[in-house]
Amino acid sequence: MDTAQSAERRAAVRRLTATLFVAQSFFSAAIIAAFTIMPILAARLSGQDSAAGLPSTLSLIGRAAAAYPFGWLMDRIGRRLGLSLGYGLGAAGMALSAWAVWAGSFTWFLIGVGLFGMGRGASELGRYVAAEVQPEDNRAKAIGLIVFAGTVGAVGGPLLVKPAGQLVSRFGLSAETGPFLLGAAFMAAALLLIWTLLRPDPQTMITTAKMDGAPVAASDIPLRQLFADARVLLALGSMAVGQLVMSLIMVITPLYMDHQQHGTQAISFVIMAHTLGMFGLSWLTGGLIDRYGRIAIMFVGALILVVSAVMAPIAAGVPLLALALFLLGLGWNFCFIAGSSLLTDSIAAGDKGRVQGAAEVIVALSSGAGSLGSGPVFAGGGITAVSGIGLAMVLLLLAGVAWFSWSRRASLEPVSGS
Repeated sequence: MDTAQSAERRAAVRRLTATLFVAQSFFSAAIIAAFTIMPILAARLSGQDSAAGLPSTLSLIGRAAAAYPFGWLMDRIGRRLGLSLGYGLGAAGMALSAWAVWAGSFTWFLIGVGLFGMGRGASELGRYVAAEVQPEDNRAKAIGLIVFAGTVGAVGGPLLVKPAGQLVSRFGLSAETGPFLLGAAFMAAALLLIWTLLRPDPQTMITTAKMDGAPVAASDIPLRQLFADARVLLALGSMAVGQLVMSLIMVITPLYMDHQQHGTQAISFVIMAHTLGMFGLSWLTGGLIDRYGRIAIMFVGALILVVSAVMAPIAAGVPLLALALFLLGLGWNFCFIAGSSLLTDSIAAGDKGRVQGAAEVIVALSSGAGSLGSGPVFAGGGITAVSGIGLAMVLLLLAGVAWFSWSRRASLEPVSGS
């Protein structure tokens, strides 16, 4: 590749990455703003407090159900069109949810939530799209940058709920429709960005340095054969275990603190510390992974999760509990980004979309298992039982990382990017 082509490609990569970052920031802010009031609306529209958690569950089901089809689709029609369809589906779901709130329809509200949950199944694949156009030694940094976009949603989303309600009230609409109409606008903006600026299609840049190359042909290798690769299994295990353990402990922490007579301000502080651990350092995590390797940072992430699981039930006072939850988020961050990076490195170009989509299904189901399982476990054995199960899962991950490292050294087969 001559100098002019190289400079042109670098400029294209920077533009693609920036586009994905801004689009993911819009999407994240829309989702978090909606999630802030979904339980309240579910209880009001259904007339039953017991329905408060149903929208979140349906959103998760939508995300899990759509991830693999969108991954499969992106291998065949390209990343730009696949992501655009996902953001369009999210915008439609947000608009439908707003209409359902105005009409007082709980059924249509749930359908709308399910649709933007499916849109999230596509948007979560954006981090892989950002990575696949990068040189191998910069992929984790790109993934970390897209994960860092979640910080925008975590901080900005809740802050926009009240202003959005006030804005739509001026037009005679219910203030409760505000976050969903704002979400629809944000997702439409993300769609416009992806459609106009995600050019050339990242799929054409995966295996060729030319920016006018044809899309990589999708392969017909069975999915089970692709998942038989030890690198793919370890990457999936890192993401799934990290997600399950994080959800398991995080979801029950507010209830545990309430039982310990802590007020809402203390609970908010602890959850804020957790969110900071999850997203706040993502810009740094990717660089660490590219420098020290996927396996090394995955191992460190698992060790951090061990410390968090041990600390959570014995932490005396809010500061130590906040530290435990910060470490829980940071451990998840390391495992999630390292696993995503290793997965990207381990898959041939024609298989990337559907393998990554299948991995997202498993990660989403792991999140659901952690969220749904935390309550019964807490009721039966308290925070000690919850942390104990989390600790056991992380120890299994550590054993897997150790076995993989040992077997790789024994076979003298280097692993890309690790």
